[in-house]
Amino acid sequence: MTNTIAFPGLGIGAFTIPTAFSFFGFTIHWYGVIIALGILLAYLFAKKKAKSREISNDSILDVILWGLPSAIICARIYYVIFSWEDYRSNFLDVFKIWEGGIAIYGAVIGACASTLIYCRVKKISVGKMFDIGAFGLLIGQMIGRWGNFVNAEAFGKATSTALFRMQLVDQGVTVHPTFLYESAWNLLLFIIINLLEKYQKFNGEIFLWYVTGYGLGRFFIEGMRADSLMLGSMRVSQVLAAICFVAGVGFIIYFRLKNKKEMPQNV
Repeated sequence: MTNTIAFPGLGIGAFTIPTAFSFFGFTIHWYGVIIALGILLAYLFAKKKAKSREISNDSILDVILWGLPSAIICARIYYVIFSWEDYRSNFLDVFKIWEGGIAIYGAVIGACASTLIYCRVKKISVGKMFDIGAFGLLIGQMIGRWGNFVNAEAFGKATSTALFRMQLVDQGVTVHPTFLYESAWNLLLFIIINLLEKYQKFNGEIFLWYVTGYGLGRFFIEGMRADSLMLGSMRVSQVLAAICFVAGVGFIIYFRLKNKKEMPQNV
């Protein structure tokens, strides 16, 4: 199966993207390759950041090994909960994750939950580990969104005027490339957080910057999506994005006032 795509606003004509290739008789999907690349780069960058925070490389690897299955499971649960009408008549379809149907917010929630438990058990600073994780999450999300591009999915509403509009030739529509918007926003947020890191006042602040910044961008991008998970008339991820932004700002202000000029001990 292939996807034919064009970007008429940029003067890029139609081109075809293969969705899979074979390797020793096995079918390898580009989506999986891109996700794996994102995880690898996130791990390598996290190792670099861990040195200045007195977190061992073994701990970073453990967090990833525990976090990945937790992220996948929770990403699926999140999707199924808000798409229950598609599964209620055949519950076994819930387990057919290879047919698609995961949500990034569920993945983040799962990864954070497993990391929190790991840090508590190992008596490692939760704030420090979450700060490191914020960089990794941004890298993984920034690269992972290009898996949506390869699959010609997670796109936005139809548009004929947007500069970066993407034409899905096979489907006969021209849409907002929301995968591109989110990837670009994550890149910008990654750069900003790296620049602001030296102004950090407490452990966990970088993670709160991630929560706040991602929530802000996702709120507007989600409003363009054509495949949002819905709860009644509300876009679930848009509501959650707004909550993340407000909560993130509130916690940053609270802890900055509480800590003032000196860094706290492990949290």
